[in-house]
Amino acid sequence: MEFKEVLFQVDEGIATLTLNRADIRNAITHPDMIAEIKSVCNYVNSHLDTRVLILTAVDPAFSSGGNVKDMKERKGMFAGTPAELVEQYRKNLQEVLLSVHNVEVPTIAAINGSAVGAGCGLALMCDIRVASQKATFGETFLNVGLIPGDGSAFTLPRLIGMAKASELIFTSETIDANTALALGLLNHVVDHENLLQKSREIATKIASKPPQAVRLTKKLLRLGEHSTLETSMMQAAAYQSLCHFTEDHMEALNAMFEKRKPLFQGK
Repeated sequence: MEFKEVLFQVDEGIATLTLNRADIRNAITHPDMIAEIKSVCNYVNSHLDTRVLILTAVDPAFSSGGNVKDMKERKGMFAGTPAELVEQYRKNLQEVLLSVHNVEVPTIAAINGSAVGAGCGLALMCDIRVASQKATFGETFLNVGLIPGDGSAFTLPRLIGMAKASELIFTSETIDANTALALGLLNHVVDHENLLQKSREIATKIASKPPQAVRLTKKLLRLGEHSTLETSMMQAAAYQSLCHFTEDHMEALNAMFEKRKPLFQGK
């Protein structure tokens, strides 16, 4: 695959997607950027040897979300009638965010700088969030006369609670990384130069686990957000039975009894 808007590489089962448009603060509303992010997500889902995805960006920003210049000029995905704009949002911004949300392996957002608007929403679509001390976060839609059109009205309250989410969204306040950590929005905050190292450490731990079981575990976690305990446990029983018939399950047991590290092949 050839990319212009992003950088993409896979190393030892760990994929890294880097937004590469520092000139527009890594806005994710450009058609080519959207297409390339979706292409990476599809690649990860279809290549079972890919075990984790790290999502990051070139400095200084993680993502500004929408391109405000295009908004002002009413061009690109911001052009058209109200009905046309509905479809533009659904088929562009919302579709790319859902593509990240629907990646079948664990995703880690390595947030290197400002994540505002839909850029914050993009980080919320990932399973784990690691931030640089330089990172900032803002649900800034009301500042430009808009509502959260990126799914964050759904994801943020589930992550930090309705009261705190309401405050961040209604005030459009921008918060620093340590405040975001205290709210429960982040898993870790590290020095800027250690951001990718920390993210890679977490990814390496995940990549060392049985890949089929990891993918099924992520499915189970996502299903659990919208189901009853009984339904979740029934689904868990089905997934567990599949795991019992994998070679990786037997490898884990053999390694345990032989007092060695297991070597999982994703079979």
